[in-house]
This record gives sequence, C-alpha cells and structure tokens, in this order.
Amino acid sequence: MPKTAIKVAKSQVQEFYGTGRRKHSVARVYLRLNSKDKDFKVNGRKLDEYFLRKSLLVKIREPLKLTQNEETFDILVRTTGGGVAGQADAVKHGLSRALLVYKPELRATLKKAGFLTRDARAKERKKYGQRGARARFQFSKR
Repeated sequence: MPKTAIKVAKSQVQEFYGTGRRKHSVARVYLRLNSKDKDFKVNGRKLDEYFLRKSLLVKIREPLKLTQNEETFDILVRTTGGGVAGQADAVKHGLSRALLVYKPELRATLKKAGFLTRDARAKERKKYGQRGARARFQFSKR
C-alpha cells in the first residue's frame, strides 16, 4: 500500500514578537493577528487574573490605546523574574516593541511616549562595612 502525503494548510495567523525588560523581569510578548479570539493572556491566565491592581492593567494597555490597537490582536505573554510591578513594566515594554515589529511607522508615537526606552534603574548593591546599599551600621561612641 503506497504512502500518501497529507497536506495540512498552514494557519493564516501572523505573529509579531517583542521582548520587554524591567529590573529582573523579562516578558516575551507575542501579538497574533487574524486570530479568532482576541484574548490577552499572561502565563496562561487572563490579564486581569494575573495582574490584580487596576493601575498595572492601565499601564500595560497604554501602548495599545495610544496606537488604537486595543481589539486588533490576540496577545500571549510569558513573563519571568522580579515582582508584579516590574513584570507589568516589562510587558508594557515588550508590547511596545512587538507593535514596532507589526508597524514600524508607529516608532515616532511610541518613542515620544517613552515606551521604547528600557528603564535601566536597578537595585543598588550592598557595600561592605555597611548594613545595606547606603544604610550604615549604628554608630556608638561608648
């Protein structure tokens, strides 16, 4: 019996990728165009289930709102490291970079809003002979 090849039609879903970072957090953001459901999932959970604070939800959606792409994509995010606020900033940064891959002409808009700039602030290291980065051990005269 001869083997026959079964042709599987490739999915017509276009995907755009962006990596965002903040402090120790890293977010890998995938924007899927032409997808059936317009979901926003972070680590397999819905956005509002993962980020419980309203301020973080507003911050994450800023690049989409600014570029009028709120209902355009199915968004999948894998985020690791850091805390919740750092991860939210990393998602925002990754989302902005992915939008740039989707439409390079959005660069001026996103750059002016400051969404493409990596926030380089990080925790200052603890110094030897001190209790912390800047805090000293208590001084005693006697």
